[in-house]
Amino acid sequence: MTAADYDDVHALWLTIRGFGIRALDDSREDIERFILRNPTTSVVARLADGRAVGSILCGSDGRQGALYHVCVAREYRRQGIGTRMVGYCMQQLRSLGINKVALIAFASNDAGNAFWKQIGWKRSDVNYYEFVLNEKNITRFIGEEQ
Repeated sequence: MTAADYDDVHALWLTIRGFGIRALDDSREDIERFILRNPTTSVVARLADGRAVGSILCGSDGRQGALYHVCVAREYRRQGIGTRMVGYCMQQLRSLGINKVALIAFASNDAGNAFWKQIGWKRSDVNYYEFVLNEKNITRFIGEEQ
């Protein structure tokens, strides 16, 4: 994934029900900054015609990897696209010496949680805390998973 993929990926995100997009973190500028910090780890799945049908923002702080905005267009799920994208990200993180990867899946995301379980990920029993430094950085949910 490169900064040039932003429009296609953002358009894909807007089609994913239950997806949360933050006002600032998911702006073009913030995604470009993320990609500059993590130039080889994120991925976009495209059809032969160039249409983006899946994406993962993947990065590292040098110690642990993280996956963000993992998605596959509804009509292309259960075809191995998500599994291949996760595999790509894991290979990239391993090449950087990263040994642990985390992600957040909303508890109400049944399809996503089933996917992670199916490919061998374990739910962690930790409390997740966040502190919003900029109140304008609200999350906009795309709708409910059907």
